[in-house]
Amino acid sequence: MTADRAYWIDTMIRIAHPVLDALSKRRLRLAMPVEAGAADRAAYSHLEAMGRTLAGIAPWLENGPRSGDEGERRLRMANMARGAIDAATDPDSPDFLNFVHGAQPLVDAAFLANAVLRAPHELFERLEPQVKANLTAALLATRVIRPVFSNWLLFSAMIEAALYRMGENWDRMRVDYALRQHEQWYAGDGAYGDGPSFHWDYYNSFVIQPMLVELLDAVGDQFEDWAALRAGANKRAVRYAAVLERLISPEGTYPPIGRSLAYRFGAFQHLSLMAMREQLPEELVPAQVRCALTAVIRRQIEMTGTFDEDGWLRIGFAGSQKEIGEAYVSTGSLYLCTTVFLALGLPEDAAFWQGEADWTARQAWSGAIFPIDKAISG
Repeated sequence: MTADRAYWIDTMIRIAHPVLDALSKRRLRLAMPVEAGAADRAAYSHLEAMGRTLAGIAPWLENGPRSGDEGERRLRMANMARGAIDAATDPDSPDFLNFVHGAQPLVDAAFLANAVLRAPHELFERLEPQVKANLTAALLATRVIRPVFSNWLLFSAMIEAALYRMGENWDRMRVDYALRQHEQWYAGDGAYGDGPSFHWDYYNSFVIQPMLVELLDAVGDQFEDWAALRAGANKRAVRYAAVLERLISPEGTYPPIGRSLAYRFGAFQHLSLMAMREQLPEELVPAQVRCALTAVIRRQIEMTGTFDEDGWLRIGFAGSQKEIGEAYVSTGSLYLCTTVFLALGLPEDAAFWQGEADWTARQAWSGAIFPIDKAISG
């Protein structure tokens, strides 16, 4: 195993294990602290932790090795993940989570649904029949929540796409609405507005671009006009991956722009996703993306104060900085950072894990030749 892959796995498990271990033992409410910017977040934080953690580790659970040390670790985490889904959706469980009260559950049910699409065998097909039924009921229950007129439309759509993959009745209108609106909200040069307005933040990576690409993968063949959106969405996805890679400084830092900075390197979910899909921009060598992402992960995760004494994440961008957490941010929210590890869905012999290469900012600031950046049209 390469050193970077070993580091990624160690770091991912360090983050995810407390969540999945506690929930699989039906002790998440007892064990997880809820650091928050607002008093009501305890009603939502546990589902946030579960949905976001599973969304990040799902490709590794689905595609990781079945033998050796990594295979044994993958199996343990997969068993915990299935136990966590059972505990979270069983009405008789002390950790039966909130899927219906307030608006926030729509968000994190969608991340759970995204995890199912990323790991349908490990996180759905291998569930016991009653757990499948409970998971289905939990996802269906979120239909009472009306999404905000923003990237939230994709949350409703993602849940419907997962229900389709699970063999259930699904609402095509919720998907259609999300796809059509985001087509209207396209701002140009690979970026979408978050609703009618463009925002300088990382929501194109936290939510918009990954969910659009994976929605069209899951259900894009259902209608000709949905299928027609795929080429444009993929072209924009490639461009946005190029932008993200260029935002990583030679030192492994990136601009603290916009809201939700406490999600840390979840800001690079989309870049990791495109690496996993082997759809990186042609000017990028896969190894340079791995090296850039590894530098970011090290820079943030190794800051003093990132974890509490029991291994739970604390609110912050670089260490513990509770003040940078918006009112909607709590301990569970922070686990969106696991989505940087999507590329662990690639096998160890993939080009992504091979060799060393400087990323664009390192090339530029060292005086080396580097590719000129180019906007896209459409």
